[in-house]
Amino acid sequence: MRVLLLGDIMGKAGRGAVAALLPALREEVAADYVVANAENAAAGRGTTAKIAKQLLESGVDVLTGGNHTWAMREFVEVLQGELPALRPANYPAGAPGSGVWSDGRLTVLNLIGRTFMEPLDDPFAVVDGLLESATGGSAIVVDFHAEATSEKQAFGWHLDGRVAAVVGTHTHVPTADARLLPKGTAFVTDLGMCGARDSVIGTEAAAVVAKFRTGLPTRLPPEEKGTAVLNGVLVTIEDATRQALSIERVDRVWEPD
Repeated sequence: MRVLLLGDIMGKAGRGAVAALLPALREEVAADYVVANAENAAAGRGTTAKIAKQLLESGVDVLTGGNHTWAMREFVEVLQGELPALRPANYPAGAPGSGVWSDGRLTVLNLIGRTFMEPLDDPFAVVDGLLESATGGSAIVVDFHAEATSEKQAFGWHLDGRVAAVVGTHTHVPTADARLLPKGTAFVTDLGMCGARDSVIGTEAAAVVAKFRTGLPTRLPPEEKGTAVLNGVLVTIEDATRQALSIERVDRVWEPD
């Protein structure tokens, strides 16, 4: 089984890169599944039902979320519907939606970190509970949406040998540490993003520079023009053991017309 996992889709530029590149890329790498983080897909904050459907039509199989999942109120209905869209599983009981998707062959778990983030339920304890209740026969990949690299790496070690892959999202900067951990779990600290290359993590660079220089509240719109990147990894999983055989970075550049 080959699973392509894409970093945070950031606004119009990210959606454009996915729509333009993913259909051919999916065939090129022979991906059986594509998982993408879509919590920034709508103008940099949240997702809408329309955008979610567009991403699925472009070739994404499962959409994961993060701290901006709730930015578009209408998306709550999507989370409660039939589309394969997740929110982090360690939101308190009663939060709309689910942090688990499965078709019996592949299971996708979505969790969020707590360091420099909202004080949500302990993701380490929550994922342990999810794994205890999981049925056999399905390979498991985890999108861990977190700020601190140390927390992401600790999460990977915590799950080594128990899931096929742990991939970090949220910081929008691809890391060069894609590897197999000793017990067979594929890991990367951050997938990166699908968004404007000439930006600050997908946001207009001038606006971010102004915010840092002045310290004043500043509107931070996503960069929509110019070259875009598509960042992710391809994980190959052995069906018999449900452990990873390999992980490799998949990074592409898109030049819009």
